[in-house]
Amino acid sequence: MRLLHTSDWHLGRSFHRVGLLEAQAAFLDHLVATVREHRVDAVLVAGDVYDRAVPPLAAVELFDDALHRLAEAGVPTVMISGNHDSARRLGVGAGLIGRAGIHLRTDPAGVGTPVVLTDAHGDVAVYGLPYLEPALVRERFGAAQAGHEAVLAAAMDRVRADLAGRPPGTRSVVLAHAFVAGGEPSDSERDITVGGVAAVPAGIFDGVDYVALGHLHGSQTLTERVRYSGSPLAYSFSEWRHRKTMWLVDLGPDGRIAAAGRIDCPVPRTLARIRGPLDQLLTDPALDHHEDSWVEATLTDAVRPAEPMARLTKRFPHTLSLVFDPDRTDDDARPSYAERLRGRTDQQIAEDFVTHVRGGAAPDPHERAALHDALTDVRTDMAAREREVAR
Repeated sequence: MRLLHTSDWHLGRSFHRVGLLEAQAAFLDHLVATVREHRVDAVLVAGDVYDRAVPPLAAVELFDDALHRLAEAGVPTVMISGNHDSARRLGVGAGLIGRAGIHLRTDPAGVGTPVVLTDAHGDVAVYGLPYLEPALVRERFGAAQAGHEAVLAAAMDRVRADLAGRPPGTRSVVLAHAFVAGGEPSDSERDITVGGVAAVPAGIFDGVDYVALGHLHGSQTLTERVRYSGSPLAYSFSEWRHRKTMWLVDLGPDGRIAAAGRIDCPVPRTLARIRGPLDQLLTDPALDHHEDSWVEATLTDAVRPAEPMARLTKRFPHTLSLVFDPDRTDDDARPSYAERLRGRTDQQIAEDFVTHVRGGAAPDPHERAALHDALTDVRTDMAAREREVAR
């Protein structure tokens, strides 16, 4: 059986205030085309369909269109809710939608009830484990502890119990939305730490043939049968090295992975992280190929340059993030700010503060005069208030 594994669509999300709805629509076009071109038998969507619990209308319309197109393709789709989704909202109408071959698994109570698919070699039981918030499902599952590992273990016990009652040779697939140990996170995933522990061991999924994971945004293979598809688009600059893909997995007659390959997703615009003094970034010919990229620039100038964003966007018009990280040497070591306050006048403290935050550049005569005038105004105002109180 040929499976197409994807996750973390985050419909409705933007990238540093740049809307991604067109890029997300292009991905869904690509998804449907891949289903047809590669004769996919089932689509697996491992959570975070939306970016937030109450998504914008345009994102809902995009999702609705995708469901209709997948249903028209006649290919079963199994989809779970992630930690960004509202499980209740995503699951509305699941029973009716299931008749069209789109199986929404958002209720934790249904983790042990699979979608049963069939091919020439027999049945494949597909279990959907939506994101399980430990505090909400612990009692329902009878978990000994309120942690991700405990509730996922309890959910997998239900999966294995159901599978044990099925005909011998029944193959099994699990969809789950979780942080599994060994996975590499990025800056764009929402923290799901509970009690200081977020990761669960991959061994928690023992006993099934393929585990389609969602939550982490980089495509990863934890074991031959446990994989993250990653998000189809980059949602932070920490993902600039990611190759955004979906997994195309052939599940053999015996439940082994006969083949697994990555299908590249459309890239709306490449990401680039550049670093150095501003003048160097504006002139270095080695950066020519980043001029059409979304750019995060880290400036290392000792003194913050004037109008850095305006100057950067002349060469890199799609600069979205500007970071200041002045280069320091051992010779730059200075006493702490608190130490420098001792025995200083208000004027000296203000000037020292400006020097401190500007990486060593002292105020010029005009700035000193402005600081003096501001301090004088404050003293005059305070004195007037004291006289008012004394009356």
